Amino acid sequence: MPRSIRFFAIAFSLFIVHPMPFARAADVVRIGVLADMSGAYADVQGAGSLEATRIAIEEFGGTVLGKKIEVVSADHQNKADLGSNIARNWIDNLDVGLILDLGNSAVAVAVQNLVRDKDRISIATGAASAELTNKYCNPNSLQWGYDTYQFAHAAAMALTKAGGTSWFIISADYALGYALEGDARAAVEAAGGKVLGTVRHPLNTSDYSSYLLQAQASGAKVIAIANGVSDLQNALKQGREFNIFSDKQKLAALAMLLSDVHSVGLAVTQGTILSSVFYWDASDGTRQFSEKFAARMGRPPSETQAMNYSATLHYLKSVQAVGSTETKAVLAKMRATPVNDALTSNASIRADGRLMRDIYLVQVKTPEESKKPWDYFKVTGRIAAADAFRPVSESVCPLLKS
Repeated sequence: MPRSIRFFAIAFSLFIVHPMPFARAADVVRIGVLADMSGAYADVQGAGSLEATRIAIEEFGGTVLGKKIEVVSADHQNKADLGSNIARNWIDNLDVGLILDLGNSAVAVAVQNLVRDKDRISIATGAASAELTNKYCNPNSLQWGYDTYQFAHAAAMALTKAGGTSWFIISADYALGYALEGDARAAVEAAGGKVLGTVRHPLNTSDYSSYLLQAQASGAKVIAIANGVSDLQNALKQGREFNIFSDKQKLAALAMLLSDVHSVGLAVTQGTILSSVFYWDASDGTRQFSEKFAARMGRPPSETQAMNYSATLHYLKSVQAVGSTETKAVLAKMRATPVNDALTSNASIRADGRLMRDIYLVQVKTPEESKKPWDYFKVTGRIAAADAFRPVSESVCPLLKS
């Protein structure tokens, strides 16, 4: 994208959110939602991420320290340079103290570097790379929701212990696929299983027949799909068409989200085992928040959108508690205080920025089991945070070594 067009995109995004002049920084506390508003991930981020943040602000009371709380938003278009430029403008000109969502790992890395240098806070609720709190960790950045280690490790460990002792992994030939494949392999082998084979496919593959047939021929008890969004959905649909998945060869979709099930349907995804940081129908608290969200958006919140709500509330509670928006004081309070809200119970922020929250092990329902719209998952168990996320012993983050 030419520089002049990129500058216009940033300026236009800010104009759309706040066409009127901004109040002076001293009069407001500003939060920025930087997300995919128009691309492949807009369904799980987009306007819903902004609305979930607004719900948190409204529940908090709309003000903190006697100041109005405002939220700004923009579309990073899954471009790291555009996302970084938007975030820089927010910090320099709008005094934004917290930037949320960052639902693209390259954007998240760029913004994490920026907030470290500018002494602000970022919270990744949609970016999945576990490297955000490992290789790229820094004191100013947190990761609130799912990550690639949890996606791959939690489900692989549970399935292997339940008898799925042999695996074949079909993975995407880019960073997401590498991370999911590597973490799944480590989990399978740690649980006493074996990976019989792997195959990688290019981004946006349309024909998965050869990969699926290789997986079937391997005789593996579990066929794992290590990709996301359209690639995942296409692989799942073709796997069902070719009758690849069965009781003898179970399906594990390592990065499946609720929206993927909705997109391709229960007939395609039924029986899939996965781990999830949030499910709208898991508890009284998740149902109450989801009803409020659905009244505005017409559907339950995604995992990312729910995490925006939780992260925003914890940030505002910490600002209130310390009586200041000063970054180091707020971060210290956020780390020292257990995270409790309608979706979260006694979670804690580890030194590397990883929110250590228990997660759900779920199975996708059959069409017959589903009784209402979006009734897609049955919760089969809970996985403790210590078993779901990267352990300190495997981390290279220097913040965990001090």
